[in-house]
Parts: sequence; structure tokens; C-alpha cells
Amino acid sequence: MVLGGMTLAWLVGFTWFFADSQKMRPLPPFPVDGIVVLTGGPNRIETALYLLKKNKAKYLLISGVNQETTLDELQRLIPAEISPALRQRIVLGHHALTTLGNAAETTSWVQANDMKSLIVVTAGYHIRRAMTEMRAVLPQTALYPYSINSPIMKQPYTSHALYLYMREYMKFIVAYLGLTRTYSLLFHTHPSLS
Repeated sequence: MVLGGMTLAWLVGFTWFFADSQKMRPLPPFPVDGIVVLTGGPNRIETALYLLKKNKAKYLLISGVNQETTLDELQRLIPAEISPALRQRIVLGHHALTTLGNAAETTSWVQANDMKSLIVVTAGYHIRRAMTEMRAVLPQTALYPYSINSPIMKQPYTSHALYLYMREYMKFIVAYLGLTRTYSLLFHTHPSLS
């Protein structure tokens, strides 16, 4: 009986999570202080650059960039043009390896620049967990989710896509319960790696 109830609760939650990840979220109707884009998937950086060019925010943090990557190298990898004026508004974050690391890196950037509002750009399947981790460390900052439709979301019922959604849903539950750091300790990983 209990196991059946837990299974039903999990299925209802997963159905909500799956449907929610497909939703597009509107931007705030006013410019915000910053945009943070969490690397790790296609179209994320290009979308964040587009929002910056449209003056939806003053600054952009690209969080989770490889230690060796420079803005010049990034420019060669993406089709979007980065003008000299735009370059002055972009910061590369080289320390984050995971969503929890993205939240820590973003917190440092927000505090150093006295930001009060932020657009968070990532994939739709990742947005709930990203926002949960960000809200935990930035409770005084107005956060606005902006999700990208990644290529995997075009065929969400494939086994690969469903596995990704289920894995992300389980990580979201861990984050929602505030157990990300505990999970990292139990499985002998560094909290910034979870």
C-alpha cells in the first residue's frame, strides 16, 4: 500500500516535471541586472547572448566554462557575433562543474556586482533544479527562469530522452529537499561536483 502510494506520487510528480520542462517561460517586462547561462547544452550561450544584445540585462555570466576557454575561443565555437561593446558586459565563470557549482559561482558574481535581479538560462529539463539551487543561495535576488528547448526535447519520448528526464527529475527531488550537499557527501563527491 505504502509502496503503491509512493510510486503513484512519483509518477504524478514526474508527469508534472515532464510537462513543465516543455513550457516556455516569459521574460520579465523590464531589464534586469544580469543574465547567467549554465553551460552544458546547445543553444544556451547563443540565447543568453541574444538576450544581452536585446538589453534584457546589463551583464552576462557564462557559468561552467572550461578552465582553458577564453572569450575569443568561445566566439569561434558559436555563430553569434560578440561585438567589442558586448565583450565588456560578459564574464566567463571557470569554476563550476555542476549545477551546485553554477549556483556558487553565480552567487559570487551577483554579490561582487550588487545585483538584485537575474535571468537564469538553461535547458527546459534542467530549469527546475537550476532555479531550486539558485534560490537556495540567492534568496534576496529576483530570479527569472528562461528555458531553452534543447534538441532532445524535440523527441521527448525516446528512451534516451526519458532516461535524461527521469535522472533530472530525481536530481530535482534531491535539490528540492535540500539534500544536494548530503548526497555529495554520501557518495564521496565534492559538493561542487553534484
